[in-house]
Amino acid sequence: MTHPAPFHLETWAVHLGREVDAATGAVAPPIVLSTTFERDADGSHVRSFTYTRDDNPNRRALETALAALEGGAVAVALSSGNAATSAVLSALRPGDHAVLPAHSYYGSRKAAQIAQAQRGITVTLVDMRDPQRVAQAMRPTTRLVWVETPSNPLLHVTDIAAIAELAHRHGAWCVCDNTFATPVLQNPLQLGADAVTHATTKYIGGHSDVLGGVVVLRERGELFEHVKAYQVSGGAAPSPFDCWLLLRSLPTLPLRVRAQSERALQIARFLAEHPRVHAVHYPGLTTHPDHAIAARQMRGGFGGMLAFQVRGGEAAASKVAARVRLFTRATSLGSVESLIEHRALVNPDDHVPRDLLRLSIGLEHTEDLIADLAQALAA
Repeated sequence: MTHPAPFHLETWAVHLGREVDAATGAVAPPIVLSTTFERDADGSHVRSFTYTRDDNPNRRALETALAALEGGAVAVALSSGNAATSAVLSALRPGDHAVLPAHSYYGSRKAAQIAQAQRGITVTLVDMRDPQRVAQAMRPTTRLVWVETPSNPLLHVTDIAAIAELAHRHGAWCVCDNTFATPVLQNPLQLGADAVTHATTKYIGGHSDVLGGVVVLRERGELFEHVKAYQVSGGAAPSPFDCWLLLRSLPTLPLRVRAQSERALQIARFLAEHPRVHAVHYPGLTTHPDHAIAARQMRGGFGGMLAFQVRGGEAAASKVAARVRLFTRATSLGSVESLIEHRALVNPDDHVPRDLLRLSIGLEHTEDLIADLAQALAA
């Protein structure tokens, strides 16, 4: 399934899940906070809702919209991005094998390690940029191949189509974390992935005020049943208000992501020429080793995330982070305000360069953001 014809992404982002309320005529969807719903006289639920953990009007609207934006058959909204990862991992049985990126969000690897320790699955970490390495890691018991592209925080880019084909050849699911790119810039389901995950806390929420996650699936099959069971029986359902907040943010998602991508590219070019910077990680730069793959499978930009390394090591990077004025020193990404994070200090076990600073580019004027980085680097 692709985006519903005949409209464009921007139009669907505004209208999906946002029907005028039949009871009141309200244009903005009402928040339905009720935890339980009345049965009919014969005991049935012709209005389709029974208990809010199972389903809720706000959650259904959000799931409908996100499934359509990613080109999937169904979406399952969850309470966080980590819950989305854990929901996928819940489909693995003892003895199953999963292949994950060696360089990816540490929370995803940690969730896999917990599943490995508690449920008896096995996990192999590989450099996903090399399909041959992935092929060598596959086993008869491989059930899941997890892709994250662009990756957090080093912005590695994986060839989704190549890895999906390899996974399917071995009878495994291919699941792609699309948090950095969003459906605005990349649709992994169209490239062969079986499911897509997001930390909706990030770009989909876009305002640093809501926690959430989602799994969008190509079809209603076995993987969907496991993820849905995790949502309902595992207690990982998001609140109606959280779903309402996320749906509220969707109309501006295409505009925000494209504007952030444009700013990120200009900032990456500035940093690439700065004498105090010795490496810039951004797939929009033609010098990036994965630029060709990114240009082939992404569209309309390369995302609002980038990272750079400061000459002088960890101490120099810490000083740059301390001197910024517009950038906020905070963990997270994808919001309207620009953030900076000295990744090695926040997650010392993440095995990233000690001199690396990660930037989430917001919606401030590009020249102001560049000037802020320039003064921090020059001080």
